Amino acid sequence: MAEEPKKKAPAKKEPKEAKEKEGKHAAEKPAAKEAAAEKAAPAEAPKSAEATAAAPAVTAPTAAELLGEDAAGKKIIKAKHAKNVVAGVANILATFNNTLVSITDMHGNIIGWSSAGRVGFKGSRKSTAYAAQQVAQDAARQAMAHGMKEVEIRVKGPGSGRESAIRALQAIGLEISSIKDVTPVPHNGCRPRKKRRV
Repeated sequence: MAEEPKKKAPAKKEPKEAKEKEGKHAAEKPAAKEAAAEKAAPAEAPKSAEATAAAPAVTAPTAAELLGEDAAGKKIIKAKHAKNVVAGVANILATFNNTLVSITDMHGNIIGWSSAGRVGFKGSRKSTAYAAQQVAQDAARQAMAHGMKEVEIRVKGPGSGRESAIRALQAIGLEISSIKDVTPVPHNGCRPRKKRRV
């Protein structure tokens, strides 16, 4: 019976020793952190001085600059089998659910096209003005790779992407010669669709 407490006693001492070791390590860790902070502090001080000196020279970019960078973000590389079409027609179909832009030559042969789904939008985001802007830029890049410089714009449909698609074509660098609205208007021919419920 006297042997049992002796066996238990070393077991109790082991956790105390472990705690003492942990305490030493814990005491060493803050000291190490302080030493590392002191080493890093002198190196950081000159950087912050340089940053404060350079900060007043940098001004916030304007919205026009940001849009300009976005429009000219991707470089237009000439296509391998370029068709060298200088003038063409940009057909914009803006519906309530989607926006499609197809750029053709003067005879109606497709040179570049894009849609909101192709650019990467899904669901209700396809009908937004921002999606129409991205679609127009994508189609314009394809056409400009074939040498397109000047376009006539024909807009069809009542969607929200009409104006933003036209602005995007202008911003990317295409010269716009004319803008026409070619939305089909019935002259009391066929029965109209049921009224749209929102």
